[in-house]
Amino acid sequence: MRKITFKLLSNLSTRYITNGIILIIILFTYGIIGSYFIMDLNLIDSIYYTVITMATVGYGDYIPTTGIQKLFATTLALSGVALLAYVFNVILSNFQEKIGIFSKGAKKMRTIQNMDTYYILCGYGRVGKVVYNELNQRHQNVVIFEKNEELCENFEESTSSIILNKDATEDDLISKLAGKKCKSVIISTGDDVTNLFIVLTIRETNPDAWIVSRVSKSENFTRLRKAGADKLVSPEIIGGKDLYLESAKPHLLRLTVQHTPEEIFDEFEIIAKHECTLENIDYHIPGIETPLSRDIKTMDLEDGKRYQNFLKNNEEAMESLTNLYNSVNNIHSHLISGPNRNTLNELVKSLEKQETIIGKNLTDKEIAKITKKEIKRE
Repeated sequence: MRKITFKLLSNLSTRYITNGIILIIILFTYGIIGSYFIMDLNLIDSIYYTVITMATVGYGDYIPTTGIQKLFATTLALSGVALLAYVFNVILSNFQEKIGIFSKGAKKMRTIQNMDTYYILCGYGRVGKVVYNELNQRHQNVVIFEKNEELCENFEESTSSIILNKDATEDDLISKLAGKKCKSVIISTGDDVTNLFIVLTIRETNPDAWIVSRVSKSENFTRLRKAGADKLVSPEIIGGKDLYLESAKPHLLRLTVQHTPEEIFDEFEIIAKHECTLENIDYHIPGIETPLSRDIKTMDLEDGKRYQNFLKNNEEAMESLTNLYNSVNNIHSHLISGPNRNTLNELVKSLEKQETIIGKNLTDKEIAKITKKEIKRE
């Protein structure tokens, strides 16, 4: 308890300490000068009289007799009492504040200890808030590290969400929390250097922790990966891709089709012939709304030829692809971009001769209804 008390008092605001010292010096100087010139005491006795009067001890060694002496003694005593009250109040207020913070911190740690598992989120800025909302919607326990208290003013803590106003790069608490109970550490600050230090801090004591880090600059991908991050995500790159897709929407077509793996190259040949780009493929699991998505982003016919040769020479790959197509009843969607709407319309006419087209620009929900009917039909 003595250690805790000393720590709390040692953290007393320097502003209050400085003000107290200045007031004491001013009052002490006033007392010595007044005792010397008004009470007619020598220097040593002036210091002695000032101390006992300020402390309201009053041994009675020196009794003021004249009016000015009594006035001086009264002002010195009252000022001493006021100063002592001020210093005592500052210490008491600070002590109560620190005790409150200490108690609040202990309560937070108990809440974290009572969690079966949790995610650690470093950074509660623009990206961090989005990550937290995703975790909260899925009823996950979250421990947030955010040193900027202003960002946390409106955050409502609960038994499943705790926020710690600590710097994850300087506090070893994050290393202790990133143990077996931690599902994953998500680092979402916008500073790559900060993210790097957090990764190093955690990885040093938790080699098995799963760490996902945000990265802003492409040249820092390698550094963060070497530091120990398992996955790296760049909101800037993802945002740039979304901006392109949104801007290209007038020239984008989502085509839901049904064909076998043997017809892949024929389909790709038609897409390349119309100078369109195959952006991605979505494989629709029957009855499930969210598809399996795979980025392609190519319009080069040579890519298609290389892939066809790869499948011909790799039986295991062809078997895996065939199993995938069988599991989705050969139903999948292509996101195709083209130079203009007329070209896309011509592309659809050409593909209709090659394969079954289920629909254009269907939503995942609409496709899930179609695949669900396929299940019932079987």
